[in-house]
Amino acid sequence: MRDVVEIGLGKTAQRGYHLDDIAIVPSRRTRDVDDVSTEWKLDAYPFKIPCVAHPSDATMSPDSAIALGRLGGLGVLNAEGLWTRYEDPSKILEELASLDEEADATKRLQEVYSEPIKPELIAERVRQIREGGVTVAVRVSPQHTLALAPVILDAGVDLLVIQGTLVSAEHVSTTDEPLNLKEFIADLDLPVIVGGCTDYKTALHLMRTGAAGVIVGVGADEWATTDTVLGIRVPMATAIADAAAARRDYLDETGGRYVHLIADGGIATSGDIAKAIGCGADAVMLGEPLSLAEGAPAGGAWWHSSASHPALPRGGFCIAGEPDGSLEQLLYGPANSPNGQLNLFGGLRRAMAKCGYRDVKEFQKVALVLDQS
Repeated sequence: MRDVVEIGLGKTAQRGYHLDDIAIVPSRRTRDVDDVSTEWKLDAYPFKIPCVAHPSDATMSPDSAIALGRLGGLGVLNAEGLWTRYEDPSKILEELASLDEEADATKRLQEVYSEPIKPELIAERVRQIREGGVTVAVRVSPQHTLALAPVILDAGVDLLVIQGTLVSAEHVSTTDEPLNLKEFIADLDLPVIVGGCTDYKTALHLMRTGAAGVIVGVGADEWATTDTVLGIRVPMATAIADAAAARRDYLDETGGRYVHLIADGGIATSGDIAKAIGCGADAVMLGEPLSLAEGAPAGGAWWHSSASHPALPRGGFCIAGEPDGSLEQLLYGPANSPNGQLNLFGGLRRAMAKCGYRDVKEFQKVALVLDQS
């Protein structure tokens, strides 16, 4: 049973743990790093590393999605982003990168995202990515799925990502026709990734919709404000472990249908990636870390997809810093600093080797310890 704490008369809370609260415990065996594989496969699509890009315009353009795909990860373009609102948003991205006051930046984000989405640009961006020879993934929010999905699907994507801050399999509305995820996914012949979610029950219900992957977490990092705006925060180590428990039960329920878990939140270093996978994730969703790559669309600026919400923005605008290196160096090294922000997946391979595991699936079994220092 999870540790439950009484926080007042008649009210209890379950104890949860962040990735920083846990550490990996090596086993009796070590392995040569050259014998370790970080390969990952979602449905019919193989990837060299378990890396999925957060669909922020700060890090994901058609060109950067192609670049990440060629390096073995999965780029995800936002169908509701600047690249589907403007023929060429590069000048807007340059302007945003030059902003330095958060209040002004939030207002400006709201202004530039007020431009209507143009369906013909969705098709054009999908074509650009497809011509790059990589797996094509596009993100749409649950509230716009019914309107935009036909355009996205007609454009010919490989993977559809339905992502919001929180997504449930049962949305109740007395004003609009809600999206029935189970019926929607059943009518498609391509894999769908849905999320985020933060608990066992929601993860299990999302798996029952037929999703190929479930995003775990709300993309929380030091710039996210979901906690301060909505009061919602579930520590990532606990959220991943709970979703992994739901997956085990769903495997038993279905006789072997496996749903991939993608951890989104609190992941900035190679050690964070290793701990997320050790908790049960199959892959991680990277946002701010990718903004530090040379040539990032917003030149080092970072904001979440929800930071531009017209009524309730949930995410600050920041300049993450000067570029640390190329995208390849960020993913594979070599690292010229010891902070774990470069050679992210080389660090993962090294952690797996130090603990004696051959691949990502095996590494989910690694022992963990609670760090109470």
